[in-house]
Amino acid sequence: MFIEDFVLPKSGTIRTNAFAMNKAELIESIQKALGADATKRAAEQALDAVLDSIAKGVKKDKKVQIIGFGTFEVKKRAARMGRNPKTGEALKIAASKSVGFKASSVLKGSL
Repeated sequence: MFIEDFVLPKSGTIRTNAFAMNKAELIESIQKALGADATKRAAEQALDAVLDSIAKGVKKDKKVQIIGFGTFEVKKRAARMGRNPKTGEALKIAASKSVGFKASSVLKGSL
């Protein structure tokens, strides 16, 4: 659930997507972490390189483990029967694959 312009009650400030950090905000955070010499473009390229590497790793090896952060892994979903919500008609849902993320105990402990 995202709210475009959400007013935080105590602080009175407005933040877009109050419930999730978006890619632009993540790039800004990376840029600040890299220091004053880093450009937004460099931070964006760094983020894109990490995300592309994770995607390629999951595709090739079916699992990418980052110690202290978590594990990205291919999850298989079996075929099953479902219902069309409009008509109530039964239909077969095909088997599929998706990517799951399991947070490490270190990340869970920091929350």
